[in-house]
Amino acid sequence: MSMIELDQEEDLLRSQVTQLSPEHRQYYYRLEGQGIKDPDTYAALNYIIVGGLHHFYLGRWLFGLLNLTGTIVGGLTFSVGGWMLVAVVLVIELPQLFRSQAIIKRYNNQIMAECLTSTRQHFHLSSR
Repeated sequence: MSMIELDQEEDLLRSQVTQLSPEHRQYYYRLEGQGIKDPDTYAALNYIIVGGLHHFYLGRWLFGLLNLTGTIVGGLTFSVGGWMLVAVVLVIELPQLFRSQAIIKRYNNQIMAECLTSTRQHFHLSSR
């Protein structure tokens, strides 16, 4: 999904949130505050490519552990071919560095949609 499409999706979600009553919006924003991730924090963690910290930040523990393990094992065995493992991690992770804005926006849009659904279910609202 392109950044333009992600921005449009976010705008649509935000317009649906503004249509909620003040009480419902308050509930929604409480849920949203627990799940939304900061794009700047994600980007900073993403710059530490080989650590996989950006995966942990989004709750993707398996990817984070694989990234971190691959980096550590590759670093410890660097002179006997471990450099290839580090290179694989870099090849996989480098594109994510350049797509970090889209990745975090997609994640946050998903959280917003889930919070909107939870709010509607909590208050037994229709999904107009």
